[in-house]
Amino acid sequence: MRIITTGLIGQYAFGGVAWDYIQYVLGFNALGHDVWYLEDTGSWTYDPVKQEPSAECSENVSYLSRIMREFDMGDRWIYRNEPDGKYYGVADEKTAEKIIRQADILVNVSGACWLRPVTAAVKSKLFLDGDPMFTQIGLTRSKEYLERVRLHEKHFTFGLNIGRSHCKVPTLGLKWQPTVQPIALGWWEKTLMSDINHIADGAWTTVLSWASYEPVTFEGEEYGQKNSEFLRFIELPAKTAEKFVIAMGQGPGRNRPTEYLESAGWKIIEPHYYLPDYVAYHNLISKSKGEWSIAKNGYVKSNSGWFSCRSACYLAAGKPVIVQDTCWSEHLPSGDGALAFRTMEDAVACIKEVANNYEHHCQAARIYARTHFDAAKVCADLLEA
Repeated sequence: MRIITTGLIGQYAFGGVAWDYIQYVLGFNALGHDVWYLEDTGSWTYDPVKQEPSAECSENVSYLSRIMREFDMGDRWIYRNEPDGKYYGVADEKTAEKIIRQADILVNVSGACWLRPVTAAVKSKLFLDGDPMFTQIGLTRSKEYLERVRLHEKHFTFGLNIGRSHCKVPTLGLKWQPTVQPIALGWWEKTLMSDINHIADGAWTTVLSWASYEPVTFEGEEYGQKNSEFLRFIELPAKTAEKFVIAMGQGPGRNRPTEYLESAGWKIIEPHYYLPDYVAYHNLISKSKGEWSIAKNGYVKSNSGWFSCRSACYLAAGKPVIVQDTCWSEHLPSGDGALAFRTMEDAVACIKEVANNYEHHCQAARIYARTHFDAAKVCADLLEA
């Protein structure tokens, strides 16, 4: 069966983004399908150095080509540059559309593909929402966006709690089925880079943006970003003897209060410098003691049930995760390997628990990843739903 998976690997040439999307490709490949990767976002590429959109895509395409080769995808990828409509990875538009027309399934990961007639014509289209509450609020505000999402035959979400009475995420009449990030376990059980001294050694780490976009309001309530949740735990380093290293993007307007954060005991590092590609991202996770992280305020406040794709990577690398509860603990177990917190007291207690039983939680983390995030199983579940 020919499956086309979509993504943003070239569009946003960051280390973590590559893992978000390539593991769908690897999962469907493991099931024996004829898999192609497609980027056709309807947006200009993003220059990670200048931190702004760009009509020039040569560096992004070169990066994408390298990723595809290194993950054994060869030339089985298509990239369309929005400003000029030019296709890369294949000879021309005719070739690209022929490949797409022969597809049985389009897996539109995070809605990255802005459906055109040729992609809309694929007989089975799966929409995968990775940004619950914000995706759905966006759908309430754009009739065109909602109509495009409704063109998909099935709808999945990282919001594991959507549809329950205490979840505030609107469904808009769509049947949202829960799913999680697929993890290519073998890639996380090996070393990709030898680095004797690493900034993450012995530290609790995570990767995030201070704010991805402005807060949004829905039914009279404001739903914010990670900055508002992070500030609730600003004093955490002072309450433990642990080391915390955060790869934190500055976000729109570059309003991250770096000096304030570092004065509170957080070591802030720049993602574009320390995590330029998927290898460096893998290395940061592998060198860490574990992950401590908060979620977007919108995920928490809406009781969405979101569980991070990044946290799943830590678990696969045998690293315990202590992550803010969005009601994910109602669907995935909390306690061994993955621990949920809501308050400062919870967070401190979780850190103490892992420190006192570290080897146990490291072993439990790998078991957790194998049980819940194995790429072949997650991708098979998408096809069978």
